[in-house]
Amino acid sequence: MKGFRTAVAVAALAFGWLAGCNDYNNSIQYNTGATLTNLSPSGVSAGSPDFLLTVNASPLNGFVGGTGSSTQTVIQWNGHQLATTFVDTTTLTATVPASYVANPGTAYVNTYSPQSGLGNNGLSNTLGLQIYGTPNPSPTITSVSPGSASACGTSCNNASVTITVDGTNFLPASNNGGTVVTFQDLLTPQQQPTALTITSLNSTEIKAIIPGAFLANTDTGQIQVVNPPNGLCTQPSCLPLVGGGASPQIYCFAIGGGTGQFCATTTAMETPAITQDGRYVAYAAAQNQINQILLKDTCIGAPNGCTPASKVISVASDGTVGNADSHNAVITPDGRYVAFSSAATNLVEGTQAGRQVYLHDTCIGADNTCKPSTLLISTDPGGALNGTESILPSISASGRFVAFVAVTKSVAPRPATSSAANAQASTNSGLRQVFVRDTCLGAANCTPATTRISMVPGDAPANGGQPAGPAISGQAKQIALSDGKTATVFTPTVAVDDTVYLAIPKSQ
Repeated sequence: MKGFRTAVAVAALAFGWLAGCNDYNNSIQYNTGATLTNLSPSGVSAGSPDFLLTVNASPLNGFVGGTGSSTQTVIQWNGHQLATTFVDTTTLTATVPASYVANPGTAYVNTYSPQSGLGNNGLSNTLGLQIYGTPNPSPTITSVSPGSASACGTSCNNASVTITVDGTNFLPASNNGGTVVTFQDLLTPQQQPTALTITSLNSTEIKAIIPGAFLANTDTGQIQVVNPPNGLCTQPSCLPLVGGGASPQIYCFAIGGGTGQFCATTTAMETPAITQDGRYVAYAAAQNQINQILLKDTCIGAPNGCTPASKVISVASDGTVGNADSHNAVITPDGRYVAFSSAATNLVEGTQAGRQVYLHDTCIGADNTCKPSTLLISTDPGGALNGTESILPSISASGRFVAFVAVTKSVAPRPATSSAANAQASTNSGLRQVFVRDTCLGAANCTPATTRISMVPGDAPANGGQPAGPAISGQAKQIALSDGKTATVFTPTVAVDDTVYLAIPKSQ
């Protein structure tokens, strides 16, 4: 009986403890203020002067306006209240003193809205703002030794090779991860850059091991060194603050024949494009001193009897190779269509001078009636593309839609007495514009059309700067735009962060 009473007492105590933690316990409280979406800037350098901080919130759960801190939402920086300006229900601004960003680290930003009832704490979620120290340097490669190795076929267990990479600005492992040496080729499992094992490292020399499994087939492996950033960076705007990055030099390591050498500069600065199954790769490479777009069939996943081969894609419909440099290849998931920018004047008859965007039909996967052909994409019967250079294409999954950047050539200011036409030309000088071309490929009862999505006044003249390109979704229903917040956008948009917008063209 005594044991029974003891058990009952323990059970009652446990029940009372659990009851104190149920849904009715007011000591557990969640944030009830605004929902923050992003900060601008998202990071600053340590030692920066006073700067203006912009805090954005969701339109569905925004800020409260008023005449002072007791009636309006305010910004808090590491728990300290800042003198806040209410712009609208989704935007607040405040000046951050230089003393708050004197040292590297992370600052935590939230907002506080006046309480409006019992259980409302008025606090928002918290976002981190990075305060960066000295940016890490970019590494360089001066030599790689040895620069080649024999192909080991099926006997690669003991075929690893130790290479010595000489250069500058190599970082020790204690510096936010340290410098890594990457290796990439097409005919082994290393189709993506893979970090090699490093056996020794100082500021000017790295010894690393290329495993035998990477040397099975005759091919060319690409070696590059990469420094880590000095701090967390997830936005393009903070890249200059953290530094690091890949070496501008890429070393072509010869496997199974040939001599190692530095890869052509024209390919080192280009990003290749790959099909969904990984079989086809579009890339830029020098051919007879002219940069061309090539397509390589690696035969990965192909039936027996396939032989790896490359062919030039920057050609006219009759096969004539482009007579000037081509860049920025993008490819559809099935490999049938490749879009690129080219300064060639012989790809499509009647093309205006300057870099233009083209679409090449490779006929991969099509029936025998298909003939490879090249189509001009950067064209508009309405004249919106007259006098522009077009670059940086992005292609939809079907190949029907191609988004690209068109840069208006810079024009010297006109005198006040100029005609209206001349004044308009001067006003449009140096604009970066994003267009989408509907080619009508695969569509019935369709008229090809070009739609302007956005433009940024004075952002990047045709002969200067490196404007970022758009990214179109697979179904062409959305287009991501860099620097969208400073642009004139001709379509509904959704903010991604402080430098990127998602455009939703009505016509798509």
